[in-house]
Amino acid sequence: MTKMTYAVTGVVSGIGAELARILKTQGHRVIGFDIQKTDKNVDHFIHLDLNDATSIANAATVIGEPLDGLCNNAGLPPRDGLEEAILQVNFLGTRAFTNAMMPHMRKDASIVNMASRAGQNWREGLEQVKRLALLSDPSQLAAFIALEGIDATRCYNLTKEAVILWTVAESEAMTARGLRINSLSPAAVATGILVDFQKAFGEKVAINVARAGRAGAPEEIAEIAAFLLSPASNWIKGADIAIDGGIASFVQSDVMGLAALRLKSDRDVT
Repeated sequence: MTKMTYAVTGVVSGIGAELARILKTQGHRVIGFDIQKTDKNVDHFIHLDLNDATSIANAATVIGEPLDGLCNNAGLPPRDGLEEAILQVNFLGTRAFTNAMMPHMRKDASIVNMASRAGQNWREGLEQVKRLALLSDPSQLAAFIALEGIDATRCYNLTKEAVILWTVAESEAMTARGLRINSLSPAAVATGILVDFQKAFGEKVAINVARAGRAGAPEEIAEIAAFLLSPASNWIKGADIAIDGGIASFVQSDVMGLAALRLKSDRDVT
């Protein structure tokens, strides 16, 4: 296997930490970015605060080597009091960091953006996403939040809708540059911030996890991210891939009333 060099944000814990471990196990070089320092499963650690424009610029400046891929994994959960930071870190800062990293991307490099099942209502949120995307400075966020009348949970959902649509919007231009960009949309994942999602989304989380049988494991998401970063996934471009234990399909079947299409034995189950 050819040794690649991959950059991973949010590398200290959760999905990011598992992705770094998997990439190292595969024999690749990992450049890790996070607000907290780690030496675990990274060859080169660079401090990155996506809530700070100076930190973003500095991180891109000191990287000093070409990349075969970037996973934008860092993000904040839907937690009251973090509204501005959620919008900045999860979308605006991530977009700015990706733009700053573009000169380091080798031809055929892959970008993987970590979205969420929480972003699946992007069709309804499309116009609000466009308004968010027009912002160019964190100083505009307080006014945006007030004008839109959104809380921390809506800020989180909005950023994940934005990540999915940004991925779609960039796909053709990235392809023309010889690059690829895709997004992943996990559902409930058993990480340290799962409690934030349980608090924000209430019993819906418990119901969906029960229907799926369990919450997802960080390594399960990381394994798909590692595949999308690799040349083996070269024909996957501009896609948003759900990793949710079937939850989206369960809900879609309910909404569309598809019970009659099931096998007879399935229809008999109550």
